[in-house]
Amino acid sequence: MEEEIKGYTMQEAISEARRCLNCPKPMCRTGCPIENDIPAFNHAVSLGNFGEARSIIAQRSNLPAICGRVCPHENQCEGHCVLSKAGKGIKIGMIERFIADFDTEMNLNREKKIEKIGGKVAVIGSGPAGLTVAGDLARKGYEVVVYEGESEPGGVLLYGIPEFRLPKDVVRNTTKKIADLGVQFVTNTMIGTDITVDELFKNGFDAIFIGTGTALAKSLDIPGGDLRGIIQSNYLLRMVRLYQDGNVDKSEVPIEEGDNVVVIGAGNVAMDACRTAIRMKAKSVTVAYRKTVEFMRAAKAEYDGAISDGVDFKWEHAPIEYVGENGIVTGLKCQSPNGEVILPANKILIAIGSRPAARIVSSTEGIDVDEGGYVVTKQKPYGMTTRRGIFAGGDVVHKPATVVLAMREAKKVAVGISEFLEAKKLLGE
Repeated sequence: MEEEIKGYTMQEAISEARRCLNCPKPMCRTGCPIENDIPAFNHAVSLGNFGEARSIIAQRSNLPAICGRVCPHENQCEGHCVLSKAGKGIKIGMIERFIADFDTEMNLNREKKIEKIGGKVAVIGSGPAGLTVAGDLARKGYEVVVYEGESEPGGVLLYGIPEFRLPKDVVRNTTKKIADLGVQFVTNTMIGTDITVDELFKNGFDAIFIGTGTALAKSLDIPGGDLRGIIQSNYLLRMVRLYQDGNVDKSEVPIEEGDNVVVIGAGNVAMDACRTAIRMKAKSVTVAYRKTVEFMRAAKAEYDGAISDGVDFKWEHAPIEYVGENGIVTGLKCQSPNGEVILPANKILIAIGSRPAARIVSSTEGIDVDEGGYVVTKQKPYGMTTRRGIFAGGDVVHKPATVVLAMREAKKVAVGISEFLEAKKLLGE
Protein backbone atom coordinates (compact mmCIF):
# COMPACT_ATOMS: atom_id res chain seq x y z
CA MET A 1 0.00 0.00 0.00
CA GLU A 2 1.75 3.14 -1.19
CA GLU A 3 1.20 6.45 0.54
CA GLU A 4 -1.91 7.97 -0.97
CA ILE A 5 -1.06 11.68 -0.80
CA LYS A 6 2.32 12.70 -2.15
CA GLY A 7 4.33 15.30 -0.27
CA TYR A 8 5.44 18.71 -1.48
CA THR A 9 8.57 19.28 -3.48
CA MET A 10 10.93 21.94 -2.12
CA GLN A 11 9.58 24.56 -4.51
CA GLU A 12 5.97 23.68 -3.72
CA ALA A 13 6.65 24.01 0.02
CA ILE A 14 8.37 27.38 -0.41
CA SER A 15 5.61 28.70 -2.68
CA GLU A 16 2.87 27.62 -0.27
CA ALA A 17 4.70 29.05 2.77
CA ARG A 18 5.09 32.40 0.99
CA ARG A 19 1.29 32.71 0.85
CA CYS A 20 1.19 32.99 4.65
CA LEU A 21 0.09 36.48 5.75
CA ASN A 22 1.99 36.27 9.06
CA CYS A 23 -1.08 37.58 10.88
CA PRO A 24 -0.45 39.60 14.07
CA LYS A 25 -3.01 37.37 15.80
CA PRO A 26 -2.53 34.02 14.02
CA MET A 27 -5.78 32.07 14.23
CA CYS A 28 -3.99 29.04 12.77
CA ARG A 29 -1.94 28.78 15.95
CA THR A 30 -5.10 29.13 18.03
CA GLY A 31 -6.60 26.24 16.08
CA CYS A 32 -3.59 23.98 16.71
CA PRO A 33 -4.11 21.95 19.92
CA ILE A 34 -0.38 22.16 20.75
CA GLU A 35 -0.05 25.78 19.60
CA ASN A 36 2.68 25.23 17.02
CA ASP A 37 4.26 28.53 15.95
CA ILE A 38 2.91 28.13 12.42
CA PRO A 39 3.66 31.63 11.08
CA ALA A 40 7.27 31.32 12.27
CA PHE A 41 7.94 27.99 10.58
CA ASN A 42 6.11 29.15 7.44
CA HIS A 43 8.36 32.21 7.30
CA ALA A 44 11.48 30.08 7.74
CA VAL A 45 10.39 27.78 4.90
CA SER A 46 9.59 30.76 2.67
CA LEU A 47 13.26 31.78 3.03
CA GLY A 48 14.54 28.24 2.47
CA ASN A 49 15.68 27.91 6.11
CA PHE A 50 14.41 24.37 6.61
CA GLY A 51 16.63 23.61 9.60
CA GLU A 52 15.33 26.66 11.41
CA ALA A 53 11.77 25.62 10.55
CA ARG A 54 12.38 22.19 12.08
CA SER A 55 13.85 23.78 15.23
CA ILE A 56 10.74 25.95 15.58
CA ILE A 57 8.46 22.92 15.31
CA ALA A 58 10.61 20.94 17.77
CA GLN A 59 9.78 23.49 20.47
CA ARG A 60 6.21 22.17 20.51
CA SER A 61 6.12 18.79 18.76
CA ASN A 62 8.04 15.52 18.76
CA LEU A 63 5.88 14.08 15.96
CA PRO A 64 5.77 16.55 13.03
CA ALA A 65 6.06 13.96 10.26
CA ILE A 66 3.10 12.12 11.78
CA CYS A 67 0.95 15.16 12.56
CA GLY A 68 1.61 16.53 9.08
CA ARG A 69 -0.09 13.41 7.70
CA VAL A 70 -2.88 12.33 10.05
CA CYS A 71 -4.10 15.45 11.88
CA PRO A 72 -7.57 16.69 10.85
CA HIS A 73 -6.09 19.97 9.62
CA GLU A 74 -9.37 21.14 8.13
CA ASN A 75 -10.83 21.28 11.65
CA GLN A 76 -7.76 22.72 13.34
CA CYS A 77 -4.93 24.90 12.00
CA GLU A 78 -6.04 25.08 8.37
CA GLY A 79 -9.68 25.52 9.29
CA HIS A 80 -8.75 28.56 11.41
CA CYS A 81 -6.56 30.18 8.73
CA VAL A 82 -8.10 33.53 7.73
CA LEU A 83 -7.66 32.59 4.07
CA SER A 84 -9.79 29.46 4.50
CA LYS A 85 -12.98 31.57 4.46
CA ALA A 86 -12.29 32.22 0.78
CA GLY A 87 -11.33 28.60 0.17
CA LYS A 88 -7.64 29.51 -0.10
CA GLY A 89 -6.32 28.39 3.29
CA ILE A 90 -2.60 27.63 3.67
CA LYS A 91 -1.82 23.89 3.46
CA ILE A 92 -0.13 23.90 6.84
CA GLY A 93 -0.07 20.12 7.23
CA MET A 94 1.71 19.66 3.93
CA ILE A 95 4.33 22.26 4.90
CA GLU A 96 4.87 20.65 8.31
CA ARG A 97 5.23 17.25 6.63
CA PHE A 98 7.77 18.63 4.14
CA ILE A 99 9.85 20.13 6.95
CA ALA A 100 9.93 16.86 8.91
CA ASP A 101 10.61 14.67 5.87
CA PHE A 102 13.36 17.00 4.60
CA ASP A 103 14.97 16.94 8.03
CA THR A 104 14.98 13.14 8.02
CA GLU A 105 16.26 12.87 4.47
CA MET A 106 19.05 15.42 4.88
CA ASN A 107 19.86 14.65 8.53
CA LEU A 108 19.65 18.39 9.24
CA ASN A 109 18.66 18.75 12.84
CA ARG A 110 20.98 17.15 15.33
CA GLU A 111 19.95 17.70 18.92
CA LYS A 112 22.61 19.08 21.25
CA LYS A 113 23.85 16.73 23.96
CA ILE A 114 21.47 17.02 26.88
CA GLU A 115 22.90 17.24 30.37
CA LYS A 116 21.19 14.89 32.81
CA ILE A 117 19.62 16.61 35.81
CA GLY A 118 18.56 13.59 37.86
CA GLY A 119 15.19 11.87 37.90
CA LYS A 120 14.17 8.62 36.24
CA VAL A 121 10.80 8.14 34.51
CA ALA A 122 9.12 5.01 33.14
CA VAL A 123 6.71 5.56 30.26
CA ILE A 124 4.21 2.76 29.60
CA GLY A 125 3.09 2.71 25.99
CA SER A 126 4.73 4.21 22.90
CA GLY A 127 1.78 5.74 21.10
CA PRO A 128 1.34 9.51 20.63
CA ALA A 129 1.02 10.27 24.35
CA GLY A 130 3.94 8.08 25.41
CA LEU A 131 6.28 9.39 22.72
CA THR A 132 5.35 12.99 23.55
CA VAL A 133 6.02 12.58 27.27
CA ALA A 134 9.26 10.69 26.60
CA GLY A 135 10.57 13.33 24.21
CA ASP A 136 9.59 16.31 26.37
CA LEU A 137 11.12 14.86 29.53
CA ALA A 138 14.29 13.72 27.77
CA ARG A 139 14.82 17.25 26.49
CA LYS A 140 14.60 18.49 30.07
CA GLY A 141 17.41 16.13 31.06
CA TYR A 142 15.53 13.30 32.76
CA GLU A 143 16.35 9.65 32.21
CA VAL A 144 13.42 8.08 30.35
CA VAL A 145 12.65 4.42 29.63
CA VAL A 146 9.66 3.53 27.43
CA TYR A 147 8.04 0.10 27.82
CA GLU A 148 6.12 -1.32 24.86
CA GLY A 149 4.29 -4.64 24.65
CA GLU A 150 4.81 -5.03 20.90
CA SER A 151 8.06 -5.98 19.16
CA GLU A 152 8.80 -2.36 18.18
CA PRO A 153 7.67 1.06 19.43
CA GLY A 154 4.93 3.13 17.84
CA GLY A 155 1.70 1.82 19.36
CA VAL A 156 -1.42 2.81 17.45
CA LEU A 157 0.71 4.80 15.02
CA LEU A 158 2.35 1.58 13.87
CA TYR A 159 -0.47 -0.95 14.22
CA GLY A 160 -3.66 1.12 14.01
CA ILE A 161 -3.21 3.54 11.09
CA PRO A 162 -2.86 2.00 7.61
CA GLU A 163 0.22 2.38 5.45
CA PHE A 164 -1.50 4.46 2.78
CA ARG A 165 -2.17 7.16 5.38
CA LEU A 166 0.93 6.83 7.56
CA PRO A 167 3.93 4.91 6.18
CA LYS A 168 5.58 2.89 8.90
CA ASP A 169 9.04 4.16 7.99
CA VAL A 170 7.78 7.57 9.06
CA VAL A 171 6.87 6.17 12.49
CA ARG A 172 10.19 4.35 12.77
CA ASN A 173 12.14 7.47 11.87
CA THR A 174 10.19 9.38 14.52
CA THR A 175 10.91 6.86 17.29
CA LYS A 176 14.57 6.81 16.26
CA LYS A 177 14.78 10.58 16.70
CA ILE A 178 13.29 10.26 20.16
CA ALA A 179 15.78 7.50 20.96
CA ASP A 180 18.54 9.89 19.82
CA LEU A 181 17.47 12.17 22.69
CA GLY A 182 18.63 9.44 25.06
CA VAL A 183 15.28 7.68 25.51
CA GLN A 184 15.57 3.91 25.96
CA PHE A 185 12.91 1.65 24.44
CA VAL A 186 12.17 -1.75 26.00
CA THR A 187 9.91 -3.80 23.71
CA ASN A 188 8.06 -7.12 24.11
CA THR A 189 7.32 -6.16 27.71
CA MET A 190 3.79 -5.97 29.10
CA ILE A 191 3.53 -3.88 32.25
CA GLY A 192 1.14 -5.56 34.62
CA THR A 193 2.05 -9.00 33.28
CA ASP A 194 5.80 -9.24 32.67
CA ILE A 195 6.62 -6.61 35.27
CA THR A 196 4.39 -4.65 37.64
CA VAL A 197 4.28 -0.94 38.38
CA ASP A 198 5.45 -1.65 41.94
CA GLU A 199 8.48 -3.46 40.55
CA LEU A 200 9.28 -0.43 38.39
CA PHE A 201 9.40 1.72 41.50
CA LYS A 202 11.64 -0.84 43.20
CA ASN A 203 13.93 -0.66 40.15
CA GLY A 204 14.59 3.00 40.86
CA PHE A 205 12.01 4.92 38.87
CA ASP A 206 10.88 8.18 40.46
CA ALA A 207 7.71 8.57 38.39
CA ILE A 208 5.65 6.46 36.00
CA PHE A 209 3.48 7.59 33.11
CA ILE A 210 0.62 5.43 31.81
CA GLY A 211 -0.08 6.12 28.14
CA THR A 212 -1.59 2.85 27.04
CA GLY A 213 -4.57 4.28 25.16
CA THR A 214 -7.79 2.34 24.69
CA ALA A 215 -6.74 -1.14 23.65
CA LEU A 216 -10.05 -2.99 24.00
CA ALA A 217 -12.53 -2.63 21.14
CA LYS A 218 -16.20 -2.24 22.00
CA SER A 219 -18.71 -4.81 20.76
CA LEU A 220 -22.30 -4.39 19.63
CA ASP A 221 -24.82 -6.14 21.86
CA ILE A 222 -27.29 -7.40 19.27
CA PRO A 223 -28.44 -10.93 18.35
CA GLY A 224 -26.13 -13.07 16.23
CA GLY A 225 -22.86 -11.91 17.73
CA ASP A 226 -21.46 -15.46 17.81
CA LEU A 227 -21.59 -15.88 14.01
CA ARG A 228 -18.27 -16.38 12.21
CA GLY A 229 -17.19 -13.44 10.08
CA ILE A 230 -17.78 -10.68 12.65
CA ILE A 231 -14.45 -8.93 13.17
CA GLN A 232 -13.13 -5.95 15.10
CA SER A 233 -11.73 -3.31 12.75
CA ASN A 234 -8.65 -2.84 14.95
CA TYR A 235 -7.85 -6.53 14.48
CA LEU A 236 -8.01 -6.16 10.70
CA LEU A 237 -5.66 -3.15 10.76
CA ARG A 238 -3.21 -4.94 13.02
CA MET A 239 -3.14 -8.14 10.95
CA VAL A 240 -2.65 -6.21 7.71
CA ARG A 241 0.29 -4.41 9.33
CA LEU A 242 1.82 -7.74 10.45
CA TYR A 243 1.26 -9.23 7.00
CA GLN A 244 2.92 -6.28 5.28
CA ASP A 245 5.91 -6.66 7.60
CA GLY A 246 6.15 -10.36 6.73
CA ASN A 247 5.29 -11.51 10.24
CA VAL A 248 2.14 -13.46 9.33
CA ASP A 249 0.84 -15.20 6.21
CA LYS A 250 -1.80 -13.47 4.09
CA SER A 251 -4.26 -16.18 5.15
CA GLU A 252 -4.21 -14.61 8.64
CA VAL A 253 -5.70 -11.37 7.30
CA PRO A 254 -9.47 -11.60 7.95
CA ILE A 255 -10.53 -9.88 4.69
CA GLU A 256 -10.01 -11.84 1.47
CA GLU A 257 -10.36 -11.03 -2.19
CA GLY A 258 -14.01 -11.14 -3.23
CA ASP A 259 -15.49 -10.56 0.24
CA ASN A 260 -18.65 -8.50 0.67
CA VAL A 261 -17.92 -6.30 3.68
CA VAL A 262 -20.10 -4.15 5.93
CA VAL A 263 -18.44 -1.74 8.37
CA ILE A 264 -20.38 -0.55 11.42
CA GLY A 265 -19.45 2.98 12.51
CA ALA A 266 -18.35 6.26 10.93
CA GLY A 267 -15.25 7.39 12.80
CA ASN A 268 -11.67 7.46 11.57
CA VAL A 269 -11.12 3.79 12.46
CA ALA A 270 -14.16 2.88 10.36
CA MET A 271 -12.74 4.85 7.43
CA ASP A 272 -9.36 3.16 7.83
CA ALA A 273 -11.04 -0.25 7.98
CA CYS A 274 -13.27 0.19 4.94
CA ARG A 275 -10.44 1.64 2.85
CA THR A 276 -8.11 -1.16 3.93
CA ALA A 277 -10.76 -3.72 2.93
CA ILE A 278 -10.86 -2.13 -0.52
CA ARG A 279 -7.10 -2.48 -0.78
CA MET A 280 -7.36 -6.14 0.25
CA LYS A 281 -9.57 -6.51 -2.84
CA ALA A 282 -12.96 -6.90 -1.20
CA LYS A 283 -15.72 -7.10 -3.80
CA SER A 284 -17.91 -4.54 -2.05
CA VAL A 285 -17.61 -2.39 1.07
CA THR A 286 -20.58 -0.69 2.74
CA VAL A 287 -20.57 1.52 5.84
CA ALA A 288 -23.66 1.39 8.06
CA TYR A 289 -24.16 4.32 10.45
CA ARG A 290 -27.14 4.93 12.71
CA LYS A 291 -27.13 8.73 12.29
CA THR A 292 -26.93 11.17 9.39
CA VAL A 293 -23.72 12.29 7.73
CA GLU A 294 -23.65 15.50 9.81
CA PHE A 295 -22.92 13.41 12.92
CA MET A 296 -20.08 11.45 11.33
CA ARG A 297 -16.97 11.58 13.54
CA ALA A 298 -14.46 10.85 10.80
CA ALA A 299 -12.38 13.64 9.32
CA LYS A 300 -13.81 14.94 6.06
CA ALA A 301 -10.61 14.08 4.22
CA GLU A 302 -10.91 10.44 5.30
CA TYR A 303 -14.59 10.32 4.27
CA ASP A 304 -13.77 11.86 0.91
CA GLY A 305 -11.04 9.25 0.45
CA ALA A 306 -13.49 6.45 1.18
CA ILE A 307 -15.97 7.85 -1.33
CA SER A 308 -13.29 8.03 -4.01
CA ASP A 309 -12.34 4.42 -3.20
CA GLY A 310 -15.91 3.33 -3.98
CA VAL A 311 -17.21 2.72 -0.47
CA ASP A 312 -21.02 2.86 -0.18
CA PHE A 313 -22.51 4.69 2.82
CA LYS A 314 -25.87 3.84 4.38
CA TRP A 315 -26.94 6.68 6.65
CA GLU A 316 -29.59 6.25 9.36
CA HIS A 317 -29.05 2.50 9.34
CA ALA A 318 -29.06 1.32 12.95
CA PRO A 319 -27.86 -2.32 13.33
CA ILE A 320 -30.36 -4.54 15.11
CA GLU A 321 -29.21 -8.09 14.28
CA TYR A 322 -26.41 -10.07 12.67
CA VAL A 323 -27.97 -12.46 10.16
CA GLY A 324 -26.40 -15.79 9.22
CA GLU A 325 -26.68 -19.37 8.03
CA ASN A 326 -24.88 -22.46 9.32
CA GLY A 327 -22.99 -20.40 11.86
CA ILE A 328 -21.60 -17.93 9.28
CA VAL A 329 -22.68 -14.31 8.94
CA THR A 330 -24.57 -13.45 5.74
CA GLY A 331 -25.71 -9.92 6.47
CA LEU A 332 -26.54 -7.12 8.87
CA LYS A 333 -30.18 -6.31 9.62
CA CYS A 334 -30.70 -2.58 10.16
CA GLN A 335 -33.53 -0.25 11.04
CA SER A 336 -33.60 2.33 8.26
CA PRO A 337 -35.92 5.21 7.25
CA ASN A 338 -37.61 2.66 4.96
CA GLY A 339 -38.05 0.05 7.67
CA GLU A 340 -35.96 -3.04 8.31
CA VAL A 341 -33.37 -3.90 5.65
CA ILE A 342 -30.62 -6.49 5.39
CA LEU A 343 -27.22 -5.45 4.07
CA PRO A 344 -25.61 -8.58 2.54
CA ALA A 345 -22.12 -9.40 3.86
CA ASN A 346 -19.91 -12.37 4.55
CA LYS A 347 -17.63 -10.17 6.70
CA ILE A 348 -18.73 -7.48 9.16
CA LEU A 349 -16.21 -5.08 10.68
CA ILE A 350 -17.07 -3.35 13.95
CA ALA A 351 -15.70 0.16 14.53
CA ILE A 352 -17.78 1.69 17.31
CA GLY A 353 -15.05 2.77 19.70
CA SER A 354 -12.71 1.32 22.29
CA ARG A 355 -12.01 1.39 26.02
CA PRO A 356 -8.97 0.99 28.28
CA ALA A 357 -7.65 -2.40 29.30
CA ALA A 358 -7.52 -3.03 33.05
CA ARG A 359 -4.17 -4.87 33.03
CA ILE A 360 -2.17 -2.14 34.78
CA VAL A 361 -4.90 -0.85 37.09
CA SER A 362 -5.86 -4.35 38.26
CA SER A 363 -2.25 -5.17 39.16
CA THR A 364 -1.57 -1.87 40.93
CA GLU A 365 -3.09 -0.61 44.16
CA GLY A 366 -4.29 2.96 44.53
CA ILE A 367 -5.19 3.92 40.94
CA ASP A 368 -8.83 5.00 40.69
CA VAL A 369 -10.83 4.75 37.47
CA ASP A 370 -14.28 6.02 36.53
CA GLU A 371 -17.27 3.89 35.58
CA GLY A 372 -15.93 3.53 32.03
CA GLY A 373 -12.51 2.32 33.16
CA TYR A 374 -10.74 5.60 32.35
CA VAL A 375 -8.00 6.63 34.78
CA VAL A 376 -8.87 9.48 37.14
CA THR A 377 -6.20 12.20 37.34
CA LYS A 378 -5.58 15.45 39.22
CA GLN A 379 -5.02 19.02 38.10
CA LYS A 380 -2.00 19.57 40.40
CA PRO A 381 0.44 18.21 39.59
CA TYR A 382 -1.27 17.85 36.25
CA GLY A 383 -1.95 14.26 35.26
CA MET A 384 -1.12 12.53 38.55
CA THR A 385 -3.43 9.64 39.39
CA THR A 386 -4.79 8.91 42.84
CA ARG A 387 -1.50 7.14 43.58
CA ARG A 388 1.50 9.36 44.20
CA GLY A 389 4.14 9.26 41.50
CA ILE A 390 1.94 7.59 38.88
CA PHE A 391 0.69 9.80 36.06
CA ALA A 392 -1.57 9.11 33.08
CA GLY A 393 -2.58 10.90 29.91
CA GLY A 394 -3.93 10.56 26.39
CA ASP A 395 -6.85 8.30 25.50
CA VAL A 396 -6.56 6.23 28.69
CA VAL A 397 -7.75 9.35 30.56
CA HIS A 398 -9.66 11.50 28.08
CA LYS A 399 -11.25 8.82 25.87
CA PRO A 400 -10.34 8.15 22.22
CA ALA A 401 -9.30 11.26 20.32
CA THR A 402 -6.96 12.37 17.56
CA VAL A 403 -3.17 12.03 17.67
CA VAL A 404 -2.61 15.73 18.33
CA LEU A 405 -5.22 15.92 21.10
CA ALA A 406 -3.46 13.05 22.88
CA MET A 407 -0.20 14.98 22.40
CA ARG A 408 -1.70 18.15 23.87
CA GLU A 409 -2.69 16.43 27.09
CA ALA A 410 0.59 14.51 27.23
CA LYS A 411 2.59 17.75 27.03
CA LYS A 412 0.70 19.09 30.04
CA VAL A 413 1.34 15.85 31.93
CA ALA A 414 5.07 16.05 31.10
CA VAL A 415 5.11 19.44 32.84
CA GLY A 416 3.31 17.90 35.83
CA ILE A 417 5.85 15.07 36.04
CA SER A 418 8.73 17.55 35.90
CA GLU A 419 7.18 19.63 38.71
CA PHE A 420 6.75 16.47 40.78
CA LEU A 421 10.36 15.36 40.24
CA GLU A 422 11.76 18.77 41.13
CA ALA A 423 9.60 18.85 44.28
CA LYS A 424 11.02 15.46 45.28
CA LYS A 425 14.55 16.83 44.92
CA LEU A 426 13.72 19.83 47.12
CA LEU A 427 12.31 17.52 49.77
CA GLY A 428 15.42 15.32 49.56
CA GLU A 429 13.46 12.22 48.53
